[in-house]
Amino acid sequence: MKKPLLASAAIALLATPLAAQDDPASAVSAERLKQTVEKLVSFGTRHTLSSQTDPKRGIGAAVDWGADEFRSISNKCGGCLEVVLPETQVQGGRIPDPVRLRDVVAIQRGTERPNEVVIVQGHIDSRVSDVMNATADAPGANDDGSGTALAIEAARVLSKHRYPTTIVYALLSGEEQGLYGGQLLADYAQQQGWTVKAVLNNDIVGNSCGSDGYCDAEHVRVFSEGTRADVTDRALSAQARDGGENDSPSRNLSRFVDDIAEKSEGELAVRQIWRTDRMGRGGDQLPFLDKGYPAIRFSVAVENYDQQHQDLRTEDGVEYGDTIDKMDFPYLAKVTQLNVRTLAELAQAPMPPAPVAKAAVSTDTEISWKPVVGAHSYRLYRRRTDQPYWPSEPFDTIDVPDAVRQANEGVVVSVREPRGQRNGAAVSRTEISTTLAHIRGDDWFFGVSSCSADGACSPVASAVPGGAFAPIAQGEGDSE
Repeated sequence: MKKPLLASAAIALLATPLAAQDDPASAVSAERLKQTVEKLVSFGTRHTLSSQTDPKRGIGAAVDWGADEFRSISNKCGGCLEVVLPETQVQGGRIPDPVRLRDVVAIQRGTERPNEVVIVQGHIDSRVSDVMNATADAPGANDDGSGTALAIEAARVLSKHRYPTTIVYALLSGEEQGLYGGQLLADYAQQQGWTVKAVLNNDIVGNSCGSDGYCDAEHVRVFSEGTRADVTDRALSAQARDGGENDSPSRNLSRFVDDIAEKSEGELAVRQIWRTDRMGRGGDQLPFLDKGYPAIRFSVAVENYDQQHQDLRTEDGVEYGDTIDKMDFPYLAKVTQLNVRTLAELAQAPMPPAPVAKAAVSTDTEISWKPVVGAHSYRLYRRRTDQPYWPSEPFDTIDVPDAVRQANEGVVVSVREPRGQRNGAAVSRTEISTTLAHIRGDDWFFGVSSCSADGACSPVASAVPGGAFAPIAQGEGDSE
């Protein structure tokens, strides 16, 4: 949530193509979410080391059920979901012997750019106080039955629509034992050659009151990294000189989600948390960040530590355990709606561009980027270096002529007259550039958003080292 001074930023920063059609978020059902969590709890435990073969209890039965749920959803949309179960054997500090690990992945292929992917996910496994206890009842209602139910509900409502880019719905195993399911899916995405636009990790998103009695059902926290996990020595050196530690793709994705929440007046507000995860803890967004994929974490505004990672018991009048009666399903529905709106916006918009700003020893600033597939226009933003948010209005918009998108040769086909402070724009198949006359780049951060023909705009990508929504290339002299 932005400061009040900037609360109107979402109005102009994001187009609202959903206004012309049914808002899929309106179909989200709190009752259906509850039914999904009840089913997950019925498996007794979903510990990664629990039974793989029992048809009613354990992680094997839960994963099989999750796959069947996605198949059922697919049957209702004419087979629009491809359901796959990436699998591997894992072993580690919390997995003493090799164990079978499976994720459940439902893929809704894009109609125009199927290799361009947005992912929504939650982890299906659960635990109690002893992370190695695979036999005790571990209901995992909120952690992370809530995120699992959210991903399934998102598939239910979004599968009724078609989008230019692909949406992936994922239920991950092995999170509590060491983020193994997140690693499995991140590896799978890389093996498929996906261009990952965004990963929305939902973990503990279904309660609104903490163990100290403090409640907040009006906010959801969105965590985003600052300095990129995949940063190279060269990129880090450039960032130390030119800035960018507050402009990672994940940070701009967090700003994008905040803008969407502010457009939905009266709904859930975003509290941006500008760190990768909670202090001393982690989640399944981390393996994606390690690969350079933009990823954020949604989590409740107020965690209840008595109701997570706890044996079921009552001590001194305090009830411990992650049980369904401690959840707030109207709140979970609001978090699900925000995810659905974000997924729909991202799936309609082109990839963000990868802008570069040049202003050394100059009174002008040049911004350039390569054209983006599916982009019909670009919005340019700037903010002072001590400001946290992009302004409400782009300072310029560059429309891309049809000839450029259809051209076979990389020649300049359009040079426009100066408009405002812009000293013309050169547009070609290989590069778009604009020069900002009398704008001294030292004092500003610049960003560019790409927009489709129907007005769906991407998150802003910052013109800073490491600002592109793509893994940083490993260069000579960089450490692994």
